[in-house]
Amino acid sequence: MNFRFRRFLATTTLAVACAAAGSAWAGARDDLKSFTSGLKGLDGQFSQQVFDSRGKVKESTSGRVALSAPRLFRWEYVRPHEQLIVADGKKVWMYEPDLEQATVREQGKEEQNSPLTALINPALLEQQYDVSEEAAQRDGLQWLSLSPKRETEASFQYAALGFNAQGLAKMEITDAVGQRTVISFSGWKRNPGFAAGTFSFTPPKGTDVIGN
Repeated sequence: MNFRFRRFLATTTLAVACAAAGSAWAGARDDLKSFTSGLKGLDGQFSQQVFDSRGKVKESTSGRVALSAPRLFRWEYVRPHEQLIVADGKKVWMYEPDLEQATVREQGKEEQNSPLTALINPALLEQQYDVSEEAAQRDGLQWLSLSPKRETEASFQYAALGFNAQGLAKMEITDAVGQRTVISFSGWKRNPGFAAGTFSFTPPKGTDVIGN
């Protein structure tokens, strides 16, 4: 599977939280429960850096992310190169316009076991992950740590979610080879009205389609 796509599964769908502006921190776990109450969809911007096991930056990207219950998502890289990943509830598409190539596969277990389920249904969080709150703030954020209970089914070894008063501000993911992905989020819109076609994809004419 494409490396960026595997990393996308681990990163794009982690749980989102928000504490009331101006209130004291109640803890990242409480923030998660508060924000996900009644949550059906999210839309926002991201910037992402990938570090190798020695801490050297391998990749820097930015773009937009959209999520909708129960299994729809859209992860759109804008800079430095365009790339689009869309899940429509049945299939997952990855489109690379520069290569005029699209990869498609069934949306199966890997997505079902991803933290997206915790975003839409926080009750599943404790079932799928060992969850703990970091005792001290870091980078001015309150942190929630996740370790997959079924490591063989997970696409990451460790994740940390950093919250501020607006919700999920930063996410850190570490994979099996020690590579670390750090994503910063901004401009979250809760339960937005999505445009028609946001979570669907039709390959442009002339696109080489790989998969079924």
